[in-house]
Amino acid sequence: MTSSLLAGLATGLALIVAIGAQNAFVLRQGLVRQHVGAVVAICALSDLVLVAAGVAGIGTVVERAGWVVEVVRWLGVAFLSWYGVTTLRRARGTSGLTAAPSGGLSRRSAVVRALALTWLNPHVYLDTVLLLGSIANAHSGDGRWWFGVGACSASIVWFCSLGFGARMGASLLARPRAWQVLDVVIGVTMLAIAVKLATG
Repeated sequence: MTSSLLAGLATGLALIVAIGAQNAFVLRQGLVRQHVGAVVAICALSDLVLVAAGVAGIGTVVERAGWVVEVVRWLGVAFLSWYGVTTLRRARGTSGLTAAPSGGLSRRSAVVRALALTWLNPHVYLDTVLLLGSIANAHSGDGRWWFGVGACSASIVWFCSLGFGARMGASLLARPRAWQVLDVVIGVTMLAIAVKLATG
């Protein structure tokens, strides 16, 4: 039980701790302190659903229906391209240079973007459903479910740390120039991921 739990925790963290569109969005929302709870909850709960699906064996179905992943891939390319360009344009304007913007995203917009960045990312199905599901099912008996619990715990810990922990770095990003750099990095990251998806 303990070994499966720790294996799931380590594997989950290894897959989720990477610079990606979803993590960049959670980080930015945490830094501007807007709708952090809602965004973190959506990302963590989505991972819980996907991990559970993988452990339950849904990954086999997804693997056989390759066209589903292909459709999601191109939807992801379109969304990430739009989001990347929007972020780069924001970096050029005054809104991208404000550490604590007066406007920002509405709760609905933040929720929609969090859902899109999670569910329109084909890698989430490959990594979370197929890969984690395959590794989990290598554990005998109830071990696969304890592995799943460990992977789910990794997601909860990571997104809570990223979203709510970002506040500690807000003072470091109090300078307008820092926000401009952050938006440029996020925008370029989004576009790079879109290109990788399109050519991968």
